[in-house]
Amino acid sequence: MTFEDLRAAVEQQAALPDTAPPLVRALWHDATGDWDGAHRVAQDVESADGAWVHAYLHRKEGDVGNAGYWYRRAGRPAATESFDDEWLAIATALLR
Repeated sequence: MTFEDLRAAVEQQAALPDTAPPLVRALWHDATGDWDGAHRVAQDVESADGAWVHAYLHRKEGDVGNAGYWYRRAGRPAATESFDDEWLAIATALLR
């Protein structure tokens, strides 16, 4: 799957292929307005990337303290850029 595939699926509100990685699926849920679905997927991925997506979601939710915990687990500084910019950075990193 490519970043362009993900972007198209978001824009068209189209389902992702079954082969889409879980964290890409979490980003798709978030971008299509399903924060709960995104969180359900992200919280089950126990990796630094999973922690990064989890941190982003809690920051977006407004739970800065919980987001900080997850950024630390991800080994990343707490994000300060826009949500769109962080989503783009995560998606790009996951799909490179």
